[in-house]
Order: sequence, then structure tokens, then C-alpha cells
Amino acid sequence: MCSCNFFNNFKFINSILNSSLNAATLDLLRSSVLVAISGAFRVYIASLLLDTHVSMVLCFAGGLIIYSVYTLDRTMDSEEDLINRKELYGSCKEIGFAASILSFVIGGYILAHNCLLWVALVPLVTGLLYSKGIKIGKYSLRLKGGLGVKNLIVGLSWGIFITGLACSACKHVISIIVVFILYGVKVFVNSAIDDFKDIKGDTIAGIQTLPVYFGELTTRHFLLGLHVFSHLILGIALLKGRIAFEPLILACSFLCGMFCIMRYTNEEKYMKGKAGLAIFKDGESTLIVLLSVVTDYFFV
Repeated sequence: MCSCNFFNNFKFINSILNSSLNAATLDLLRSSVLVAISGAFRVYIASLLLDTHVSMVLCFAGGLIIYSVYTLDRTMDSEEDLINRKELYGSCKEIGFAASILSFVIGGYILAHNCLLWVALVPLVTGLLYSKGIKIGKYSLRLKGGLGVKNLIVGLSWGIFITGLACSACKHVISIIVVFILYGVKVFVNSAIDDFKDIKGDTIAGIQTLPVYFGELTTRHFLLGLHVFSHLILGIALLKGRIAFEPLILACSFLCGMFCIMRYTNEEKYMKGKAGLAIFKDGESTLIVLLSVVTDYFFV
């Protein structure tokens, strides 16, 4: 009798999992994997630029936190997401939420062990304030809304996160500021590029993103200016010895960014260029690390 009940319960649980783990749920779980890997490598590259000890454990923890925050954001439906993320419609949000919490707990434990838990809380808190906000009595605080607010929040929070993990052993303030500018601007630009695919949904929802408000051409020129400015600062810092001499990182970062801005700041081209985006935008840092390994092997 007990054995029969056990197998019945097992079949019941298995049926729930099979129904929950549909294609949309799998898309939800894997949608943030590439950006998490890229983020982990960004911490690695930032450590190289700051000429500090590269901790693979911190890079791994950073990737887990990034996965957690991005997956959590995708589990929180908003009006524009019903149009912009149709592939996630029908996914089991509970499974996505559980994966996000588990990832954050593991990553947070590693960072807490290194006295860096505060770094993980920066993107988590700002992400929650942006997506849902908080309400205390008659007062509410939500960061969503306003022209370019999302891009600014994403750039600042992830810039602080990446630099915070990489600079734990660096005492040169100027070097830290340079790396923060690089990744703060880079994440800002990438998030603005992503807005081009969401022009239709954002317009319907009444959200004034940069491409919706200014149009494609003006936004493209603005992003180009930011990109060139951040890499000019990086180049000067490299020549002045404020950061480690890593010309390959500078060149690859500049060229990948220029290619993505010129190529994908168009709604139609963005939707047709997912392979290129995966390599040169979301996978930029992975590409840089692979090129560094290859050049070190053959030329060092």
C-alpha cells in the first residue's frame, strides 16, 4: 500500500515537472546563460586591466549573480514584455524564480565569504526597484520610467558590480574609475541597443526609450559618441600606465562595440542578426578571453 502511494506521488510530481518544463520554461531558464557567462568574463577582464589577482571563484560568483538578476527580471511580467518577449509566454515563472533564488544564494554565499556581499546587492536592489518598486504607506518608489532611466540604472549598477568584484585588491582610484567608466558605458550602450528590438512593444506601452523618443539615427550617433569617449579614456589610461598594458582588450572591445552599434541599431537588422549579437555583443568578453588565450599560446 505504501509502495503504491509512493509511486503514485512520484508520477504526480513527474507529471507536474513535465508540464512545467515546456519550451517556454526552458527558454526562460537559458535566456540569461550567455549574458551570465559574458559577465563572469567581464570581471576577469576588469581584473586584468586593474592588474590585480584574477579570482576565478569571484568570476564564477559574479556570473551566478548576473544570471539570478536577469532571470528574476524575466519572471516579472510587465505590459511591454507581453509583446517583446513572446517566446516566454506560458513559461512556469515559479521554476524561473526558484532558479534565480538558488543562483543568488550560491553566488551570494561566495561573495559574503570574501566580504563582497554588498556588491551583489547593488544590481539586485536596483533591479527590483526598477521592475516592481517598493511601496510604504502612501509613498512609493519605482525607478522605471523616464527617458533613458533604464539604461542609466543598468549601466551604473553593473558598472559598480563588475568593478567592485575586480578592484578588491586595487588601491589606485584613477584606475578603478577608468574601468568603471568602460563597463558602465558599455552596459549602458548594450542595453540601449537591445531597446531597438523592443520599439513596437515600448511604443504601445508608452515607454520612452532612447530609440522610441529620438529615433534610430540620433540614438545611433549618441551611442557612438559614448562608445568612442569611453575607449578614448581607456586608451589614454593605457598609455599613461594607469591600467595594465592590454592593447588586445582595448582593440577588441572598441571594434566589437563599433560593429554592434553600426549594425544593430535598427529594429529589422537587430531581429535578423541574433548570431552576430550573440558573438559580438553578449559574447564580446568571451571572445576577448579566447583571443587572449590563443595569442598567449602562440606569441608568449
